[in-house]
Amino acid sequence: MPGNPSLGMGMKFPPQINPATGRFMVSSEEESVKESVYLILMTQKTERFLRPDFGSDLMSYTFMDINNTSIHMMIRSLSEQILSNEPRIQSVSITTDEQIQDGCLLVHIDYVIRGSSEHDQLIIPFYLNVSSEEEAYEPEQYETEE
Repeated sequence: MPGNPSLGMGMKFPPQINPATGRFMVSSEEESVKESVYLILMTQKTERFLRPDFGSDLMSYTFMDINNTSIHMMIRSLSEQILSNEPRIQSVSITTDEQIQDGCLLVHIDYVIRGSSEHDQLIIPFYLNVSSEEEAYEPEQYETEE
């Protein structure tokens, strides 16, 4: 992907330290936009005292019934919140993929970066009706066979 310096750069999210220099790592351009979208989705509205409108209401859908109406309400709400909080994005398309057997709703977020025709996407797994024991379990990617 060709770089677009007008997208700017900022501190990497989640914050990381470069072991060679001891400085915070930065993300730039398209990566910065993707991290910003993720940050918007993971920040609950009113969580930031000085910016109460920043964030999304994604977590309020945690115990929702899985039906077309509630999923469309969630999609519309998330689209509006991403567009209002991230000025570097010009259009958002959100689709969902239900994996009921896993208790997971995959949220596919496709967006177009303003001022270019660059498309990017972010996939967020959204767990529905998860007990505290299942929530604490990490995915199998961390397990190794011995």
